[in-house]
Amino acid sequence: MSENLEHKSADAHNHPRVARSASNQPLIADKDRPEENKPIRSAGRSSQKKPHARRMNLSITRFDAWSVAKVTFMLTLAGAIIQIVAATLLWSLLKMVGVFDQVSQIISSAGLDSAGLNLANVFSLPTILSVVTIFSIAEMVLITILVTIFALLYNVVSNLVGGVHMTLGDD
Repeated sequence: MSENLEHKSADAHNHPRVARSASNQPLIADKDRPEENKPIRSAGRSSQKKPHARRMNLSITRFDAWSVAKVTFMLTLAGAIIQIVAATLLWSLLKMVGVFDQVSQIISSAGLDSAGLNLANVFSLPTILSVVTIFSIAEMVLITILVTIFALLYNVVSNLVGGVHMTLGDD
């Protein structure tokens, strides 16, 4: 048994580990020592068989709250911009189709006083954009705060139960 251990340690000394990419190629090619950049194969495995995928068990035990806040803020900022652009496009489409004029005609044909109600003024583009922008800013702040609080809560719970365990595989 001691001979086997000595043999393994000698092999480890002769073939130091080299950082490799997922395709088992060296991350940094060392032209002075090409024998170290060759994939290490076990002696028992024939070269004709496909190597098994490597699997790694990992646990997500902690989220950095500041990192979560920054990423969440940027994602909600992108969502806010999308909401503002979508509201502009929707308003333009409704205006081109003539929905506001048709609703005003329906109100006047129903016998209601439409003289004091002009939907084109009530639902003007500046008014709609102001409302959507205020809503988007409030949404950005609220979502960023809530997700950051959830990250902090996850850190507390993770200390108690050990985090979320996952297995990653190299296919």
